[in-house]
Amino acid sequence: MFLIAGLGNPGNKYKNTRHNIGFMVIDEITKSLNLTKINKSNFQAEVFKSQEILLIKPQTFMNESGQSIISIAQYYNIENENIIIIHDDLDLPFGTIKFKIDGGHGGHNGLRSIDSHLGKDYLRVRIGIGKPDDKSQISNWVLSDFSKEEFKCLDEIISHAIESIKALQNMPLIEVKSKFSKKNNK
Repeated sequence: MFLIAGLGNPGNKYKNTRHNIGFMVIDEITKSLNLTKINKSNFQAEVFKSQEILLIKPQTFMNESGQSIISIAQYYNIENENIIIIHDDLDLPFGTIKFKIDGGHGGHNGLRSIDSHLGKDYLRVRIGIGKPDDKSQISNWVLSDFSKEEFKCLDEIISHAIESIKALQNMPLIEVKSKFSKKNNK
């Protein structure tokens, strides 16, 4: 079984923000699958289950995502190699999609929390959101809505991310990187 977690912040206030791209991917996946919703308060997450996958949207806010993910991974006895985390990445241009296992958190507080609970050896789907010119604006940037122009591209970006997540469940990471890495030079 795979645990696939999209990172984001709960609540309508954050629904369309750059930081919530992980939630957006999970929302889109849940539309096309026959899933059971799991209600366990100690999970602190929206959890949807099929025979092969768990889809997770932690409800702990970004900075505490690891608490939710570790509780679910332990309950279902899921090894890190079967955990896929979908998250926004400031260091990638908007629309770029890359994959990795291990490595640093790059200042991403959601990844920092997951690393502290799970370690670093889980799969990551990194979706570029670009970054502001002024580093002091990073917090405002990630918590702001995508622009109208960016929204027009999100369907295609999210669809590509979903295809890559399916591949990660069946193919070695090196093949997924080769076939599904998406570069945006803007």
